[in-house]
Amino acid sequence: MPERATRSAVRPAPDAPLLEIADYVVDYVIDSAEAYDTARYMLLDSLACAMLAMKFPECVKHLGPLVPGAVLPGGARVPGTAWQLDPAQAAYNIGVQVRWLDFNDTWLAAEWGHPSDNLGAILAVADYLSRKAVREGGAALTVRDVLGYAIKAHEIQGCYALRNAFNRVGLDHVILVRLASTAVATRMLGGDKDDIVNAVSQSWIDNGALRTYRHAPNTGPRKSWAAGDACRRAVIHALNALKGCTGYPSALSAPTWGFYDVAFGGRPFEFERPFGSYVIENVLFKLSYPAEFHAQTAVECAMALHPQVAGRLDAIERIEIETQEAGRRIIDKTGPLANYADRDHCLQYMVAVPLVFGRLTAEDYTDAVAADPRIDALRAKTEVRENPRFTRDYFDPDKRYIGNSVQVFFADGGVTEKITIDVPIGHRRRRTEGIPVLLDKFEAALAGHLPARRVGCIVAASRDKEAFDALPVPRLMDWFAPD
Repeated sequence: MPERATRSAVRPAPDAPLLEIADYVVDYVIDSAEAYDTARYMLLDSLACAMLAMKFPECVKHLGPLVPGAVLPGGARVPGTAWQLDPAQAAYNIGVQVRWLDFNDTWLAAEWGHPSDNLGAILAVADYLSRKAVREGGAALTVRDVLGYAIKAHEIQGCYALRNAFNRVGLDHVILVRLASTAVATRMLGGDKDDIVNAVSQSWIDNGALRTYRHAPNTGPRKSWAAGDACRRAVIHALNALKGCTGYPSALSAPTWGFYDVAFGGRPFEFERPFGSYVIENVLFKLSYPAEFHAQTAVECAMALHPQVAGRLDAIERIEIETQEAGRRIIDKTGPLANYADRDHCLQYMVAVPLVFGRLTAEDYTDAVAADPRIDALRAKTEVRENPRFTRDYFDPDKRYIGNSVQVFFADGGVTEKITIDVPIGHRRRRTEGIPVLLDKFEAALAGHLPARRVGCIVAASRDKEAFDALPVPRLMDWFAPD
């Protein structure tokens, strides 16, 4: 018999991707005014999403300590609530709030995701550290500090997503939330490059959540709290690294046992560009509709067609939608839709509602609205196909379009115009048009949950970017506490 091969127990140098993240988080100086400006809007938009989520009991039941009584007076605040929690559980809470309605920012490439999910960890750790520092006679972190960490978290998550399709191996995109949040939270807590490498290695060893909960026939609300869960796990990894917990240098490349072999088909990661500030500058905002982003332009098309079809719904013979390959693959869905999460990831549903009502709001995914028989009648008449041009433009790094077209055909031979929209209002190419909509979304969301005088204070502060950037994090978080 051949002798069994032996494997050296000598620990190797850390895998290059671990070192590159550590170098970026510690050394890179952000000198882009556009990056900071966009990050500021991203923070406002994310806080708006958190306030909007507070209207939904299914979200609110996730908030608070993990077990009753496990609060931390002087800990991190959870916006819109009286909770003060340890930073890990606060990260979960804030992550759930920001993500619940599928209305926060988006990044689309080989992998998809929502980089502002990382604010769950960043805001929780920043608030916790700031309150602790003030109690001990030190200075609080500022909003500017939060923006800097958020830019780096966006960049890590987004650059990994450009060429690495975790969805192709069945893993959910929150694996990249955990990665990015682990790296920046470790730095926020005082970690050096070695600590970041160790913490990030632990994140990869966790492997990833399965995408089961995002796809029929198992679509469910875990997709709304999965990012919060990733934020919580990231803070735990960061805290452990600061305690000196051992890392695993070849967590990615170790033969048989490393992430590449176990979960990624033996393939190493690919990268399109070095880390900088590209992702935050090009991030997509969801401004008008809480809809899965591959459908955003389809909803805009349907809204444009509503006046032409609203009085003729019974006469519709078929609806044709052209979309990108990614949209075709993940949100083209037929058959019964079981719940809110099923509906906001169904392209046909997200087109039918605006055709019928001339709107698409979070409430339109509820059972009450879904019971309207006209919606499923239109879904049954809808045909979806891929438009190769939309797919090419989707992957073009100079475009990153998310095109859709919608056209309605009637039984009498009549037909509407074919509405095609390549770029949604939240795209970088429509920033001038989009930012006023974002600010309106922010103010309206706050007005729906906070006292009017507090809303006025927050909105006024946000309009002076220099003063807002200098704002201590605890003061910002206190403004979002109930009276």
